[in-house]
Amino acid sequence: MKEIYLDNSATTRVFPEVASLMTEIMTEDYGNPSSMHHMGVVAEKHLRGASEIFSGILGCGEKNIYYTSGGTESDNMAIIGGARALQRRGKHLITTKIEHPAVLNTMKYLEGEGFTVTYLDTDKSGRIRLTDLEKALTEDTILVSIMHTNNEIGSLQPIEDAGKLIKEKCPECLFHVDAVQGFGKARIIPGRMNIDLLSASSHKIHGPKGCGLLYVGDGVRIVPVNYGGGQQKGLRSGTENVPGIAGMALAAGILYDGLDGELDRLYGLKKRFIERVLGIEGVSINGLTDGGPDTVRETAPHIISLSVRGVRAEVLLHSLEDKGIYVSAGSACSTHKRTPSATLTSIGLEKDLLESTIRISMSVFTTEEEMEYTADTLAALVPVLKRFTRR
Repeated sequence: MKEIYLDNSATTRVFPEVASLMTEIMTEDYGNPSSMHHMGVVAEKHLRGASEIFSGILGCGEKNIYYTSGGTESDNMAIIGGARALQRRGKHLITTKIEHPAVLNTMKYLEGEGFTVTYLDTDKSGRIRLTDLEKALTEDTILVSIMHTNNEIGSLQPIEDAGKLIKEKCPECLFHVDAVQGFGKARIIPGRMNIDLLSASSHKIHGPKGCGLLYVGDGVRIVPVNYGGGQQKGLRSGTENVPGIAGMALAAGILYDGLDGELDRLYGLKKRFIERVLGIEGVSINGLTDGGPDTVRETAPHIISLSVRGVRAEVLLHSLEDKGIYVSAGSACSTHKRTPSATLTSIGLEKDLLESTIRISMSVFTTEEEMEYTADTLAALVPVLKRFTRR
């Protein structure tokens, strides 16, 4: 049976070139980049090469790039490090109700340290209202964290407009963007968008797990959240994951070299798929604006949130799995929790649909034939599952 992997927002298949490069580094160029001998110098060159790639993608200096163990650590470094660095000026933070747990739980932790947090609502398509952000900003606001792309429904936030607003009203306030789902799927230039801190993750872009980056803008001060040997200018101690960093950079370079054409392809697949499944009784799509399928370019190119009235997500997920199709019941980061999705609740999804929603997420490896097969399979399965549920 053919396997169709459509859970790419959870993790992606590593590019073969990335696996080859990492194997070479792990078996041949395995020195510690802090060592002063030849092997250490070779390892350090891999780090510099990676930073050159990322600085080109983000339009920044190599000095602005710091490497971490992934998006969660990057978010923690940015939010905790930024809040603690500026807490003498104020203790008010702003985020949204649809953030990834790496942001929401970090904010909750800081509330325990005496910070206050404003959680912005969204509209029915999952976008914040800039008027709400403007009202929330005060003289005590020191950090705002807004995700670029929502990991569950694929809504895109007005990052550039938000950055401009933040800097106009609170020039010293830090603006952090969790771009874990957006990096590799959009051109993001922090310096042009008033972004002070930006998080990205390797395993979402066909790189290895256990690696990520944090962009820190010029003049931005955050304090370390871990301590050790003082690597990476003392901000993130610990021996760098050289093969992971090099692999992540190679994957990013591959994606961005062909980004425009790939975006056109993915948006085409998404639009055609949505048009087909909307013809199935009981199926609805989350995160689109009022224009329906014609507005897909106002959302992420790779994420489709699909609800089926009367069919539980777990039932549909395993029924698709029986046909060789792998999707997610919402975000894989919170799949094992029984609480309703904060994102689906925030957009006002009806109660009976909260537990009837799956996420389909594509990648560069996803083909038109796979999406057609998935649409055909849903068209065949949903009526049967709905009849079974009614019994």
